[in-house]
Amino acid sequence: MTDAAREPVSLGSRIGGLAFAFAMGVLIGAVGTVGHRQQLAIGDFVLPWGIAAALLAVAGLVLGMRLVGGGRLAAAAAAAGVIVTVSVLSLPGAGGSVLIPGSVIGTIWAVGPALIAVLVVAWPSLPSRRRERA
Repeated sequence: MTDAAREPVSLGSRIGGLAFAFAMGVLIGAVGTVGHRQQLAIGDFVLPWGIAAALLAVAGLVLGMRLVGGGRLAAAAAAAGVIVTVSVLSLPGAGGSVLIPGSVIGTIWAVGPALIAVLVVAWPSLPSRRRERA
């Protein structure tokens, strides 16, 4: 390992990374809220691809932040961004319209990101399998 890889991360860099993770969570939460109700109908069969894609995007973001972005705190910041956005966008608008209806898919979207976040953030860290070179 080089000396540059062992240097501690500065506080400003850490705060910037957490702000970026939160902003990405807000983006995924907004796009997922708008697109979670998309369906593909083939005859009588209806495939709810929007909710599947939205939940996969949340899982990918939170898991990616956990693995690459600096651990549990970055994953929690991304998850907080998603959850706050979904919560705010679930409220009725000025005209009374809602983006997340009280249906099964709406309920899955309202609860699913929080469950994914809890699983990813609370999952225990695995020991490193890196081999030290002599």
